[in-house]
Amino acid sequence: MNRAQVRLSRSAELHALVQHFARGESAHAFGDLALQIAEFQREYSPGFARLCARVGAPLSRIEAIPGVPCDAFRLSRVAVHPEGEDAARFATSGTTGAGHGIHAFRALETYRVVALAAGRAALLSGTDPVHVVALAPELGDPPRSSLGYMMALFMSEFDARADSDPRAPERWLIDEQGVKWHALEQASENARAAGASLLLLATSFALVTLLDGRDGRELTLPPRSVVMQTGGFKGKTREISAPELRASIASCFGISESHVVGEYGMTELTSQLYEATLPGSALAATHSGGHGTYVEPPWLHVLPVDPVSLSPVDPGDVGIARIIDLGNVDSAIAIQTQDRVRRTGGGIELLGRAPGAPPRGCSLAVEEYLAARGA
Repeated sequence: MNRAQVRLSRSAELHALVQHFARGESAHAFGDLALQIAEFQREYSPGFARLCARVGAPLSRIEAIPGVPCDAFRLSRVAVHPEGEDAARFATSGTTGAGHGIHAFRALETYRVVALAAGRAALLSGTDPVHVVALAPELGDPPRSSLGYMMALFMSEFDARADSDPRAPERWLIDEQGVKWHALEQASENARAAGASLLLLATSFALVTLLDGRDGRELTLPPRSVVMQTGGFKGKTREISAPELRASIASCFGISESHVVGEYGMTELTSQLYEATLPGSALAATHSGGHGTYVEPPWLHVLPVDPVSLSPVDPGDVGIARIIDLGNVDSAIAIQTQDRVRRTGGGIELLGRAPGAPPRGCSLAVEEYLAARGA
C-alpha cells in the first residue's frame, strides 16, 4: 500500500476502536487510544508534528500531548487528510470578527456514536416516549453547523414518532422572523396528546430571544419535558447570568430547574459534556454535581493547564482547558481552548473565557502549528 492507503487504513482502524470504546465494548484504556491517535496525527499532520517537537517529550502519557489551539482551525486546515476526502465541514460561529474556522471530518459515524451516547445518558430518563424539536434555524444542506447536525441526530434517534423527519420545518422553531411560537405551541400539544414529553434543544441566546419576545405568554410543556441549553452569548447584545436564565426557562415552561440541562461543546470537538442534573437519567445515576459542573464522557478528558507554560496546573486550581477527545481521529486529538476551568469532585467547572488577548501559550502554539504548514 502507498502512504495514502496506509493512512486511510489506520484512520478506519482508529475510528473502529473509538466506537467500540464509546459503546463500552473495548478493553483499551483511554490513555492508550489517545496516544495511538496522537502518534497517527504526528505521522500525517506536519503542524501537529511541529507542536510535538516543541514539547520535546515522548508521547508516553496524555499530559505530553500538545493541544492544537482553536485559532488554528480558523487560520489553517487542521486535518490529516486532503479536502477531497471530507465527509463534512462544520464551521465555527466566527463571532469574534476574525472569520470562521472549519473542522473537517473524513467520516461521521464516530461523531454519531459518541453524540448519541452522551445525549442519551444526559437528556433521557425513564421509558416514556419523547418528541424532539430545536429552537434553531432549519438545518442546511449540507449541514454547516455541528450543533445543528447533532440536533438532527437527536431528532432521528430519540423521537418516538415512527415518521420522524429531522428536516421537517416544524421541527426547527426559529426563522428570519424570530421564534415560531405557534410551532412551539403545536409541538407541545402534539407531545401531550401522544403521552410524550418534549425535548427542546436550544442555545442560550435563542432562549433569551424567546423569553424577551414572549409578551407575557406562558407555555407549560408536558410532564417530564427537558430543555437542553448550550453555548454562551458570543458577543450578543444582552446577557443574563446562568442561574437567572435557568430559572426563567423553568418558569416559562413550567418545568423544574433540574430539567434544564447544560451542554458544553464546540465545533473543534467531536464530543460533548453535559450537566448531570436530570433525575432518572443515566448520567445523574452515576455522577454527582449540580448546575455549572460538566461531566466528561469516558472518551474525553479535560486537562486544566497554565495559560503561559501550557503545563498542567495543580489539582483544584484554575487553568485553561486542554480537551483530549478520542472522537477527533482525523483532526486534532487535543484541543487547546481559552476557556477557564477547574476540576472538581463532580466534574469540570466552567469559569468563562480567559479575558483579553489569547494567552501567551496559545499564541506560541498557533505560531508553531502554522510555521509547519508554511502559513
